[in-house]
Amino acid sequence: MSKLWGGRFTKPTNKLVEEYTSSISFDQKLAVQDIKGSLAHVEMLSHCEIISNEEKNQIIRGLHTIQGKIEKGEVEYSIADEDIHMNIEKLLIEEIGPVGGKLHTGRSRNDQVATDMHLYLREKTEEIITLVEAVQDALLSQAESNVETILPGYTHLQRAQPVSFGHHLLAYFWMFERDKERLQDSLKRINWSPLGAAALAGTPYEIDRQMTADILGFEKVYPNSLDAVSDRDFILEFLSISSILITHISRISEELILWSSQEFNFIELDDEFCTGSSIMPQKKNPDVPELLRGKTGRIYGNLMGMLTLLKGLPLAYNKDMQEDKVGMFDTADTLEGALSLLAPMLASMDVKVGEMKKAVKEDYSNATDIADYLAVKGLPFREAHEVIGKIVLYAIGQEKYLLDLSLNEYRKFSDQFEEDIYEKLDPEQVVAARNSEGGTGFAQVYNQIQSAKNHLY
Repeated sequence: MSKLWGGRFTKPTNKLVEEYTSSISFDQKLAVQDIKGSLAHVEMLSHCEIISNEEKNQIIRGLHTIQGKIEKGEVEYSIADEDIHMNIEKLLIEEIGPVGGKLHTGRSRNDQVATDMHLYLREKTEEIITLVEAVQDALLSQAESNVETILPGYTHLQRAQPVSFGHHLLAYFWMFERDKERLQDSLKRINWSPLGAAALAGTPYEIDRQMTADILGFEKVYPNSLDAVSDRDFILEFLSISSILITHISRISEELILWSSQEFNFIELDDEFCTGSSIMPQKKNPDVPELLRGKTGRIYGNLMGMLTLLKGLPLAYNKDMQEDKVGMFDTADTLEGALSLLAPMLASMDVKVGEMKKAVKEDYSNATDIADYLAVKGLPFREAHEVIGKIVLYAIGQEKYLLDLSLNEYRKFSDQFEEDIYEKLDPEQVVAARNSEGGTGFAQVYNQIQSAKNHLY
């Protein structure tokens, strides 16, 4: 059988060209969406009396038959038929005869593929939102169990001030909350219907684009046919949001890797999410968070590839745009895999409360509180800062921590020190004292947990 568009040509397509220009190897992922769009289109054609009701019913039966075969894995796609749209149309004609060719009335592959991608990306975005919420749930559960678990907080990867571990985990909760909101907001632009824009200029048939939009659950119809078939902003937006999301996944993965090392020893990941060494039997490697961190590069690459693809394209459709799908598919699959692993890994990790507590008692992360202590007694903070710097230097030289210094040693630097300095330096007091809104003080963290619950549940 000749190609469905072959009437204009006198020679068959070169086999190398067929292989190079075919997209069926990857766009077959759009089969379900393609049939869904076609079912809406044929309903509209019948409603507008462009085809008969009998023809509509024949086409619908044929499409359902093909969908059933696809779902059972009984369909073999052909490179010669280029893409998922032509493959399904050819299968339809084989199934019900020439009437199958009427399905393409009033549309083009250009608006058809755009519709498929809008449908696909809407479905994937909604699935990813659900997976993000599962990660948030795991973070919130661990945070609630560890409000009064204290660990060193870091800046420049140097110990800075002690913080609640629950507070630390909730920082990621809010990162993922922003990711979720970005995904939810992007649905406004995904939910535009290009169907009926045809190749680029619309169609002379009196179709009803709003009807197909309503059937497919789209909120708007593209008001410009050129824009409808050439717009890929919704994919760019998805890839951009995904790049931010995978960045947050990578950041928490890095922390999990550090915390599970012998040098930190703050957590232990469940055996289900680690692997061993083929030569070193003592090893327990955090392969899953390492790979989550590594996946960042491919999602960034997909975004940059799409930006580069589109930057020089004139209106409307160009064959370059065949390359718009692979990065979208890969990003959606990569995110789904990453989020599906991250949630149970977080939920099952063992928090080593004692090791964290030991760490905050064996450092100088409570130094700022001495400066605050002196500032409350009337010493300007900058002068207090200098005094504490000298005390820390002295303590390091004596191989002592701040809680180990005697009151007499403190008074060498300022006569403002009293016995209550030791209470102020206790890590629990240091954390509890930071009770400003959004701070790590325990009362604030409990408030934050309630706020997080209100957002999530």
